[in-house]
Amino acid sequence: MISKDDKQVEPKSIVPQDHEEDDVEEDDVVDETPGAGEETKKKKKKKKSKKKKVQQSDPPRVGLSKIFTNGVYPEGEIQPYKDDNTWRTTSEEKRYDERMAMEDPEITYQSIRRAAEVHRQVRQSARKHIRPGMTMTEIANLIEDGSRALVEETGLESGIGFPTGLSLNHCAAHYTPNAGDTNVLQSGDVLKIDIGVHVKGRIVDSAFTLNFEPTYDRLIEAVKAATDTGVRESGIDVRLGEIGGAIQETMESYEVEVNGKIYPVKSIENLSGHSIGLYQIHGGKSVQLVKNDDQTKMEEGEYFAIETFGSTGRGRVVESGECSHYAKIIDAPRVPLRLTSAKSLLKSISSNFGTLPFCRRYLDRVGESKYLLALNHLVQQGIVQDYPPLCDAKGSMTAQFEHTILLRPTVKEVISRGDDY
Repeated sequence: MISKDDKQVEPKSIVPQDHEEDDVEEDDVVDETPGAGEETKKKKKKKKSKKKKVQQSDPPRVGLSKIFTNGVYPEGEIQPYKDDNTWRTTSEEKRYDERMAMEDPEITYQSIRRAAEVHRQVRQSARKHIRPGMTMTEIANLIEDGSRALVEETGLESGIGFPTGLSLNHCAAHYTPNAGDTNVLQSGDVLKIDIGVHVKGRIVDSAFTLNFEPTYDRLIEAVKAATDTGVRESGIDVRLGEIGGAIQETMESYEVEVNGKIYPVKSIENLSGHSIGLYQIHGGKSVQLVKNDDQTKMEEGEYFAIETFGSTGRGRVVESGECSHYAKIIDAPRVPLRLTSAKSLLKSISSNFGTLPFCRRYLDRVGESKYLLALNHLVQQGIVQDYPPLCDAKGSMTAQFEHTILLRPTVKEVISRGDDY
C-alpha cells in the first residue's frame, strides 16, 4: 500500500479461490405434447457449482501460494551446456542428482522459482504503472508492496532480497530513496530497476532499464545484449575472465547518437556480476564486465547474478551521494560496542534482516528512529558494510540488465527469464 501522502494505485478486486457460483435454477418449461391431454412439467435442473481459480490483482497483491496451490512454480528458461559438458543433459547420474535436490527442502529449486515468479509479476506491474511524474518513493513502494504481498513475507523465511535499486541516469547502482527524498522521475531519465526477492534465503537478483523517450534506446539494447551474452557463455567449468571478455565485446560493438554526436557504449569496468550464496547476495566470485585473466571457474550447483552495465561516459564509477544501502557483514568481528544504541540497532538488524542487505527506509519500517549515529558506528567497527551510490560522470547515461542463473547438474536454468527480458 502506498504511504498516506503518496499517489495510490488501488488493486482491482479478485475472485477468491474457493468461491462457488450460486446455484441457478432454470425456469419451468411446459411440455405440450400433441394428444397428451394434459401439461407436464420438466424437472427443475441446477447448474453444477464451479470453483474459480484465484486471479492476480492489478497491481499484484495476491500471495503466490493462493495461485500455485500445489507448490510447484514455473521453471526458468533452460539452456543446455556447451562443449565438454553436453553429456550432462542426458546423464542418468546427473538427473538422479537433480531429483535428490528437488526432494531436499534445503536445496529444492522450488524456493528460487517461487521468488522468480514473484519477480516476474512485480516487474510486469512496474513496467505498466511507472510513469514520469512519480516520486522515487512512490515507485519503491509500488514495487516493494507487491514483492512483500506476493512472496507472503514472513520474517527471514521469505521476503525482499535487498533494497529496490532505482538509480537514475549517470548513477548506475546502489541508490534507493531515503525518507524525505524528493526526486521525481522525468521523461528524459534512464531508470535502472534492480529488484531482489528471496525464499528461504535463495535470492533472485534481476534488473532492467526503463526509458520514456528513444534517445538512449541503443544504450539499453547494448546492455540487454551484453547480459544475454554473459548468460549464454556461463556454465560449469567456464572461467570467469572469459565471460568478461565476451560481455565487453558485445557491449562495445554498440554506439549511441545524442544530438548529432556519437558516443561509444562502454562496459563499466569496475562493476561486476557475482555468485549468490544462501542469505548472501555477494557469494565471493565476481564476473567482471571486461576481459581479464581471472581463471576461477563456475561450478555445479552455483547461483550467479549475471549483470552488465553500459555507459556513454568514462566507463568507471565512483561512490557519490547519500548512502542508503547497508548489510551486516557475514562473520563480522565480535568487537565491544561502546554505544548502547549501536548494540540495540545491531540486535534489530540481526533479527529483521540477518545478512540480507537493507536500507534506511527498512529501518524506519521496523520502528527504528534516530539511528544514524549508531548505524555509522557499526560501519566504523566493521560489523555493517555501507554501499553508497555508484556513479559515472555527470551528463553521461548508464543502463543495466541482470539475470539470476542456476548451474544445475544437467542444464543451465535462467531462473529470472520472462517474456519481457
